Amino acid sequence: QVQLVESGGGLVQAGGSLRLSCAASGNIFSWSTLGWYRQAPGKQRELVATITGTSITNYADSAKGRFTISRDNAKMVSLQMNSLKPEDTGVYHCYADLHGNRRNTYWGQGTQVTVSS
Repeated sequence: QVQLVESGGGLVQAGGSLRLSCAASGNIFSWSTLGWYRQAPGKQRELVATITGTSITNYADSAKGRFTISRDNAKMVSLQMNSLKPEDTGVYHCYADLHGNRRNTYWGQGTQVTVSS
């Protein structure tokens, strides 16, 4: 089984920065895709950023130029968030796609990010 544990959320003022980290355990492979999604109150979960085993990254338009996803090793992924906006508020969930084909996907419990104006 795969477990994903997020850390690093919190309350920050607009324009500030936060760094989220996710530690994966279990059958995560070097070729697995890892990433972050977020869910704002009353909205559907949406992509923030993903990174493949070969370090190919994909960002939501809202994250481009402000957020940076990085993979420390096969089982650790981080999200550096700069120039935060109130609309970035939400629960950020770590995501793992074991084989990069969306057939075996896992989610963390999430960490709250609140950006005050």
